[in-house]
Amino acid sequence: MGGSAGREVDVCVVGLGPTGRALAHRAMRAGLSVTAIDPRPERLWPPTFSCWVDELAGWLPSTVIATTIPAPTVWTKTEHRIDRPYCVLSKPGLHAALPLDDAKVVAGRATRVDAREVELADGTVHRASAVFDTRGLPTLGRRRAASAHGIFVDAETAAPMIGEGEGLLLDWRPENGAGPQEPPSFLYSVPLGDGTVIFEETSLGLRGGMPQHELRKRTLHRLAAHGIRLTGAEPSEAAHYPLDQPPPRRGVARAIPFGSRGGMMHPCTGYSVADSLALVDTAITALCQGRDPIAALWPPRARLVYWMRTRGLYGLGRLTTEQSIAMFDAFFSASPRGQRALLTAHDDYAALGAVLFGTVAHTWPFRWRYDLVGWRNRDRWLDYDFAEPREEAERRPGDRADGRHTGG
Repeated sequence: MGGSAGREVDVCVVGLGPTGRALAHRAMRAGLSVTAIDPRPERLWPPTFSCWVDELAGWLPSTVIATTIPAPTVWTKTEHRIDRPYCVLSKPGLHAALPLDDAKVVAGRATRVDAREVELADGTVHRASAVFDTRGLPTLGRRRAASAHGIFVDAETAAPMIGEGEGLLLDWRPENGAGPQEPPSFLYSVPLGDGTVIFEETSLGLRGGMPQHELRKRTLHRLAAHGIRLTGAEPSEAAHYPLDQPPPRRGVARAIPFGSRGGMMHPCTGYSVADSLALVDTAITALCQGRDPIAALWPPRARLVYWMRTRGLYGLGRLTTEQSIAMFDAFFSASPRGQRALLTAHDDYAALGAVLFGTVAHTWPFRWRYDLVGWRNRDRWLDYDFAEPREEAERRPGDRADGRHTGG
């Protein structure tokens, strides 16, 4: 990536998660003067991040990968082997690959983030020609959500379900103890490259999400079905965040939202880190050339892709378990290009339209297609009551882990 072509630009990045740190790092490497602000700038990020290997930006070193799964598995009605390498990112490796040695790093909490100014809690004001807001997502509320509860298990204990080099992206086998009249969820499980495996029961698309106590119960039920018994002392992580954060509008005089805050959270999967890292240089190059970064990041075809994916999100949030299995079975029978168009491609709208149409057309029985497209049962799970066990209700919120799902 080239420099600023004689145009002096100062950049302020608010938020130093993987996306913000990458943005600050690449802006610094492009020769820009960078101020990076975060309450704990050197904190190693708590969540687990994963992605397809071919999604990773070419400028990242191989040390950002903790472990690779050559052909991960999806279980629907049958087993699908996805011939596309998948990886878990190394948080220390990724952090080390994004040094901020020439940037001004400020430890502080932003209370006001505008187009050219950032005010901190102590009253300090930082000014820049461009401000990027990468602080993550706002409060969930009643929005359509990704919810997950992950338990970290040592590899030897996990071996009956996950061996070395194996991974389950979506496991829809009926082993989580949920009944047919309960909102659906699936298992995500991958080795992390540090001698442990994460087992993470996941729900996508429910308004307000699925509570942690329900997800944990379902995770433990699956493990027990494979003879895996836990001590109860295993560490865990929790995920609970909205999936419908839209792309920013052009021409609005405010800070530039980027990463999950800027519409890069995939509405159907909850992944955002790899796509955000891949688009960092697009934003910086546009800025250096005096163009609008939002317009560069979100051309009409990318906005169309986002809109189409949100249709898929709405469909996910109203299906039963049986319907979800049928829908995913149809999707994972599609062509590799079609799968990539939904899962990762930022602007392949033609292939995405084809695979969405094909998925609906091949979901069977025919009447289930009405649910998928929203012609009936549009709010099937709205206000569903997940009864919380008494012992869980008595626990304080601080007793639970707080993290993000594997996409970041």
